[in-house]
Amino acid sequence: MSTTVTTIDRSQRTRSFARVLGPFIAVVPAIVAVRAASLGGLLSSFSTDPMWPWMTGALLFFGGSFIIAFHQFWRGIAAVIISLFGWFLLLRGFVLLAMPQAIVNAAQSATQPSGSTIGLVRIGFGLLALCGIYLTYVGWVKKSD
Repeated sequence: MSTTVTTIDRSQRTRSFARVLGPFIAVVPAIVAVRAASLGGLLSSFSTDPMWPWMTGALLFFGGSFIIAFHQFWRGIAAVIISLFGWFLLLRGFVLLAMPQAIVNAAQSATQPSGSTIGLVRIGFGLLALCGIYLTYVGWVKKSD
């Protein structure tokens, strides 16, 4: 039984991941970018029950592990975005499991309406949304190579 992955398999796997992750990465960060100043209330209620950060961290860790396990491809922009996103989810999930208050505090300070970082949050999540739009294009519109 051969486990060699061909270029066509890699391309199809990247396209499949792009179909799923693209719309998600386009929509969710775009909404965060628009609503960044009003997310402080959500974050404070998120941190009141320790179960929420733990469950979210576990799901992020699982999602990152899944992407890393099934998409170890680094050729092409879409493949790099997908692989980096998997590592980002894994690391963010680990930090949320190990040090939940660090993530919550950083997020709360970054989303203060009067803070200077709100613009950076909007730019960062806006760029992430653009990556999602590109992945959506690769997954749903672009013709296979």
